Amino acid sequence: MPLPDFFVIGAPKAGTTALHAALDRHPQLFMSPVKEPKFFLCDGPPPQGGGPGDAHSSREWIWRSTDYQRLFDQAPPWALRGESTPLYLSDPEAILRIHRALPGARLIVILRDPVDRAYSNWAHLWADGLETIGDFVTACGEEARRKEAGWAPFWRYLETGLYGSQLQHLYSVFSREQVHVIRYKALVDDPGATLDDVCRFLGVEVGLLAEAPARNVGGYVASSRSTRALRAIFRYGAAAGSHLPPQVWRKASLPLQWMLQRTPQHRPELAESDRAQLIDYFSEDIDIVEAETGWDLRDWRIYREGGTYSVRKSWAPSRRLVS
Repeated sequence: MPLPDFFVIGAPKAGTTALHAALDRHPQLFMSPVKEPKFFLCDGPPPQGGGPGDAHSSREWIWRSTDYQRLFDQAPPWALRGESTPLYLSDPEAILRIHRALPGARLIVILRDPVDRAYSNWAHLWADGLETIGDFVTACGEEARRKEAGWAPFWRYLETGLYGSQLQHLYSVFSREQVHVIRYKALVDDPGATLDDVCRFLGVEVGLLAEAPARNVGGYVASSRSTRALRAIFRYGAAAGSHLPPQVWRKASLPLQWMLQRTPQHRPELAESDRAQLIDYFSEDIDIVEAETGWDLRDWRIYREGGTYSVRKSWAPSRRLVS
């Protein structure tokens, strides 16, 4: 029965797509042709409803065992099999399901500055026309209500970046020897060495992978009368597409996506006050990440490279992250 030997389990918007593509080039590795099957996110059919586009997205989940195993049918007998679903890391039940099915599996984690990760997550859904709130911090403030309403995990901009508690749970289930944690910054700045470290962890030949090809990188789409109209059309189409086979809506949506994203812009830098609020939110969890990894994460606590920033506890935000 073909099943994975290893997983790239997170975090979303932290280079998992690039890592999946890079590992797929290694002759001793076989990566699932579907990058995010999401199999271990549920015990049966995926949840229905939720936020914009969720009903359509859930139809793409590979949740039947036979369909999941079929992803690895073409793997050569000598190759290690792997799949990448970055939402596994932030889902405690998914980690338990993986352990029950494959207690000897090896797990790869990529962590990115949680503020940058959250902002990229929001920008991704905004550029896709699904996010309805054009202000990032305001959208973060809706997270609890959206979760209560059953919106999909990818809408959890803040919760997904609480890596410290996620690592603690992961290490309570799997031994540390089965887990390899890397930084997104290392994958970007020194991909060859970072990929060699991953290969050593997996026990395959090093020196064969020199770069992580850019994947799943989108631009920022500014709000305007035309883009607001396109977003509304896209959300309506996604809702209607939930009643069709996933590939039908994917193909039909391409012209709309092209029109919405045809003039991408550089993503605006977060306002200093917004970043301060987010750093404050993540601060205690960053402490845990440092304790669990031994990393010095002072760069996760500053506003801009070369500058320093200490969160002012007396600062009163005009928009709350959690309401």
